[in-house]
Amino acid sequence: MTLRQTGLNTGSHDLPVSAALNAFMGTAWAPTPLPAEDRVPGYAVTPGRRARLSLAFPGERLIVPAGRLKVRSNDVDYRFRPHSAYAWLTGLTGEDQVGHVLVLEPTGPDGHEPVLYLRPRSPRGGADPVRGAEFFRDRRYGEFWVGRRPDLDEAARLTGVRVEHLDELDKLLTGPQPVTRVLTGVDPELDAATGRPGPAALVDADGLFAAVLSELRLVKDTWEVEQLQLSVDHTVLGFEDVVRALPAALRHHRGERWIEGVFNLRARAEGNGIGYETIAASGAHAGVLHWIRNDGALDPNALLLLDAGVETDTLYTADITRTLPLSGTFTPVQRQVYELVLAAQQAGIDTLRPGARFRDFHAAAARVIAEGLADWGVLPVSAEEALAEDSGVYRRYTLCGTGHMLGLDVHDCAKARAETYLDAVLEEGHVLTVEPGLYLQPDDETLPAELRGIGVRIEDDLVVTADGARLMSGALPRSVPAIEAWMAELLG
Repeated sequence: MTLRQTGLNTGSHDLPVSAALNAFMGTAWAPTPLPAEDRVPGYAVTPGRRARLSLAFPGERLIVPAGRLKVRSNDVDYRFRPHSAYAWLTGLTGEDQVGHVLVLEPTGPDGHEPVLYLRPRSPRGGADPVRGAEFFRDRRYGEFWVGRRPDLDEAARLTGVRVEHLDELDKLLTGPQPVTRVLTGVDPELDAATGRPGPAALVDADGLFAAVLSELRLVKDTWEVEQLQLSVDHTVLGFEDVVRALPAALRHHRGERWIEGVFNLRARAEGNGIGYETIAASGAHAGVLHWIRNDGALDPNALLLLDAGVETDTLYTADITRTLPLSGTFTPVQRQVYELVLAAQQAGIDTLRPGARFRDFHAAAARVIAEGLADWGVLPVSAEEALAEDSGVYRRYTLCGTGHMLGLDVHDCAKARAETYLDAVLEEGHVLTVEPGLYLQPDDETLPAELRGIGVRIEDDLVVTADGARLMSGALPRSVPAIEAWMAELLG
């Protein structure tokens, strides 16, 4: 198994290239250096992140890949996004990072030197017929096809890290090896190269490396909080766009997709794109927790559940949900359901402070939901009985948890061990969502007819501060009167 690029990625329908054309394409290109002052976003904070990782694994070689392209169909790939751990450690977030690898090479018992193994810019012409033609013939990596990447010197300047040609990685993995940990499941070629029999067969078999990489990202620094606030601010604009587009969406036979497209336009215009697939669920579709088919029409008498987030160019994402009346005004029963969810969310938010347990906000929201369902006469037992660990029957109507950590991934730091996340206490700098919901299925015979087919989720992003928590998404209204007034203003 080799990690090298050994041939051109051409298509079956590509035109043949004559020797004359090949020679001509290799001549008369002006130099196009990147500006000398360019640096990756987060340039000032990435050394500290690498130092913290170094301290966790003294004397071991650490390998973090960016990942590989994935085929969508035939010779068409999905858009590439580097793995979050790689982006966090390097500041490199672009689609040009395909196949690249960060290695922290031990320099003794207590330190590491970071080395980036990158594919440089393609040479234009020269003695090597494959590499010399890559820039105009290779559909996956050629500059004419996918755009410019930095050369090795530029990449070193951008990141402040020593850079080697990607071809050198094979040599690194040959011969006697130090204890090596590889973030597996990201780059199949790297997994094969490090998992083969022989001296390089050293991988993160116990999952500790992946766990620590997640845990180091749990508490956000000031720069990260700023990026997350930027993603929230862009997301707010996307929600406003959606409300303005409702008249057109209501007229379309796939209004949910109209909504999805409007939000996604804002995401691509302001950032890297969406942080996850947009949920635009009207009516009973709102009872499907991850409804991303978005193929339904909009019923003007129903609610719209919109769960969406813009991902910044630095790959931090917001995650916000609002449930809106498509008529502009909540009906009495819609308001009844909505206000129970809002009360549950506020109860959860009120628990957030340093020293509170991560599970506290879910417990607080769940109690409000269970007590409300009991008051409606829906539960087969009392609220207290429904909340008991050996029961949980209230979850028939709410099912999922009430929130999660947020950052480079929408469900951030998911590989962290329970004692550092689910069972841990909150700290200043944790960023998380609080998102209770009620999902009342249209065919649920335990519900009165007027409640069936209503889905409501309210989700906001918060950062834990020294004395509580700051509502990052407070620019979007949450109460019934505020939502109705906001919609009326946007719709003119």
